[in-house]
Amino acid sequence: MSAHKKIIGYLVVGVMILAGPVWAQLSHISVRPLALNVIVPQSRALAFAPDRRKAIEITEVNVLIDILESTAVTTIELQLHNTTGRRQEAELIIPVPDGAVVRGFAYDGPEGEITAQVLPKDEARKIYQQLVSKIRDPALVEFIGYNLIRSSVFPIQARGKQKVRLTYEHLLEVDGSRVDYILPRTESLKYALPWKVTANIRAKRPISTVYSASHKLEIERISEKHIKVKIATEAVKEPGPFRLAYLLQEDGVTASMFAYPDKKVGGGYFLLLAGLPAESPAGEDSPAIKREVTLVIDRSGSMRDEKIEQVKEAALQIIAGLKKGEAFNICIYNNTVQWFSKKPVFKTKGSQEAARKYIEGITATGGTNIHDALLEALAQEPTEGMLPIVLFLTDGLPTVGNTSEVAIRNVVIKSNPYKRRVFTFGVGVDVNAPLLEKIADSSRAKAEFVLPKEDVEVKIGKVFEKLTGPILADTELEVIKKDGGPAIGRTRDIIPDELPDLFEGDQLVLLGQYVGKEPITFKISGNYLGRKRTFQFTFEFDKADTRNGFVPRLWASRKIAQLIDAVRQMGADPAKSRDDPKVKELVDEIIRLSTEFGILTEYTAFLAREGTDLGNRREVLYEASRVLEERAMRDRSGLGAVNQSYNIIRQRRQGALNMRNEYYDERMNRVSITNIQQINDRAYYRRGNRWVDSRVVENEAELKPKKVIEFGSKEFIELAHKLAAENRQGSIAFTGDVLLLVDGEVVLVKMPSNN
Repeated sequence: MSAHKKIIGYLVVGVMILAGPVWAQLSHISVRPLALNVIVPQSRALAFAPDRRKAIEITEVNVLIDILESTAVTTIELQLHNTTGRRQEAELIIPVPDGAVVRGFAYDGPEGEITAQVLPKDEARKIYQQLVSKIRDPALVEFIGYNLIRSSVFPIQARGKQKVRLTYEHLLEVDGSRVDYILPRTESLKYALPWKVTANIRAKRPISTVYSASHKLEIERISEKHIKVKIATEAVKEPGPFRLAYLLQEDGVTASMFAYPDKKVGGGYFLLLAGLPAESPAGEDSPAIKREVTLVIDRSGSMRDEKIEQVKEAALQIIAGLKKGEAFNICIYNNTVQWFSKKPVFKTKGSQEAARKYIEGITATGGTNIHDALLEALAQEPTEGMLPIVLFLTDGLPTVGNTSEVAIRNVVIKSNPYKRRVFTFGVGVDVNAPLLEKIADSSRAKAEFVLPKEDVEVKIGKVFEKLTGPILADTELEVIKKDGGPAIGRTRDIIPDELPDLFEGDQLVLLGQYVGKEPITFKISGNYLGRKRTFQFTFEFDKADTRNGFVPRLWASRKIAQLIDAVRQMGADPAKSRDDPKVKELVDEIIRLSTEFGILTEYTAFLAREGTDLGNRREVLYEASRVLEERAMRDRSGLGAVNQSYNIIRQRRQGALNMRNEYYDERMNRVSITNIQQINDRAYYRRGNRWVDSRVVENEAELKPKKVIEFGSKEFIELAHKLAAENRQGSIAFTGDVLLLVDGEVVLVKMPSNN
């Protein structure tokens, strides 16, 4: 090998599990001294040195994960940069899952001897003791409980760059048909270095679905047994461990459950993940559940020029995209409503050509009669045996006919005899955003909004593409006992409360609370590929674990969105205000959940502000009520209404954590909140130089800690070990003192002053 080829470095592997009695017994162990620069890539973007100089930067992280069945090979490639004018010594400290075996450690540098060894546990503990006492950085505490890989010292030339590649292998946890992978990373919001993570998943059986509770994914199915995923571009800076789970296909619908125990709710929280077959058994050209698509097109005067041309092109593409044996119709409306056909027609060469001519002749003029267009679209008799879908488009407020928001909303709620799914598209910002949301939500569909500079054709086309291949329609959920009877009182607050139709590539993420510890059976039934089928899944709660802290947090996020939407829909009645008892009740619950879980929105962002006294409940409720009335209830149209719809829709569909509490403001700028830190299932509020546990933040002013613990002390290590057993060690990894609740007692942890 040349001097610039990659070379295997000296490696030590051990377990970082600390206990008080062991801490005192480590002095006899001899451990190689730390280098001047210690790099923990999963914790900080910059290197650590004893004199606090940041000599080495991590400029790039790329991770490749190859999963075969239940074995994962992970390769982490780092790009390091020496920012100084002299050569620097550095070494890596990398936390990895239990049972990890090193397969390689390579870097650009001079040749040397290839060596590796497994570090004894006591020696690993000694290394951690060195890190805490010498570097004195709380962030290192976050990885207690993980195995440890420590590299040899290697030089980085002055102003030079160096690539380092670590490869390790470990067995994954398997729970029935589900396989879980975790890549340890810090939960700190300060960590903003992009991690580009790609995973190739291969199995001997077809893979039903892939899910991440931590990061939004981009998924590419190579074959039924091979899926490639990567963290989506907008999520590469999201902190926290990278969690990945996949389900191996079973007969029809495949399901698994994550459970989190919580005595406060009488049991805990659950996340039911369900997936469909890897490939539709029905065949692509003629799906078992066929679609009947009705295009309802606004042709009022405001749609003229570019918008109407884009919509016409989208309509032509949708009709062309229908499969053999599927049907369609076209409804155009302004002051009046007109139809392409008296009833839906099957797609043929002749009907497609007739539709093309009809669409090309559409012109934009007149007002907007949303009420009658919607009423007629829902009243038409459907084609037997088909899934009736409506694509409803408008670019303005109702100006003709019955313009009452409540009346239009009730058309879908009370006058939809054939249960048509109404997918709404708001083009531009001069639309009644909450109305379009409600129309879609009330019919098992979704609302989309096309901003002024977006292409209408592209947006509609993307939605229609997701409606390919209906697999399970008219879905219903029952929770039953072993004998088949209803399991009364065993679950509550299941979200969503009505299951959606599932199309090719869809997955179902169901969240809720469970009561008791006895097993529960979930029965999912519906029109599966053209015939009635029922799927039953029995889950036990013996594996409920506080390490699944993402479960209650995702439930709380969706629940808050549900409550906000309820307040927003009350704004359809001008007589409603924040003084209404129902509004007050909703606002009170929004504040309670937001405070407890540290999940803030544009309406509750003030909770994170310095100076907000969360103990003054009356003032907090007043401020929240004021904002919700002014924004959620009164803003019905304009950019300030559309931004709210973006936020609520995203939060109601949320499947991955939003640790930065990001949302769009009234100008559609992305905003994040950094004064609240989510740690597994806990939340902490920054108050001055102190982080305060959400469970005591409302009483912070009057609380006196039962115990004060100094960073690095024996008591500190004991606390870190205790928290690590519950995956909460990040609770004492802050920059700044921490006031937290431990076993019912208030504890103050004093952190180093140089942080």
